[in-house]
Amino acid sequence: MYEIWLALNVLFEVALANLPLILFFLAIWLALTAFVVLRGRANWRGALPAALLAWVLAAGAALFGFPSLVQSSISDMRYWVDWANLIAIAAGLGGVVALFVWPFIAGMARRG
Repeated sequence: MYEIWLALNVLFEVALANLPLILFFLAIWLALTAFVVLRGRANWRGALPAALLAWVLAAGAALFGFPSLVQSSISDMRYWVDWANLIAIAAGLGGVVALFVWPFIAGMARRG
């Protein structure tokens, strides 16, 4: 239980240290989404499979690529908390990619 609490504290501190960057990307995402919504006739449901595919591809790339970015490897991960953190990081990165891809593709694949 201590490891999970420690991981959550580290996540909070990293997010707090990078708050301006997080707010910058949030503003870009809100502007992109507002642009697509105000433009009208976006195909949100039709763009969902492409966004999910982008999530899977980005999460898969992060799952295998992230350990090398921190000068580690998959073979160094022997503890379940390491795997849980890696999977959470990969899923989070994939989710961010999907959130940016979804409005972009929804605006490109217009209905009607």
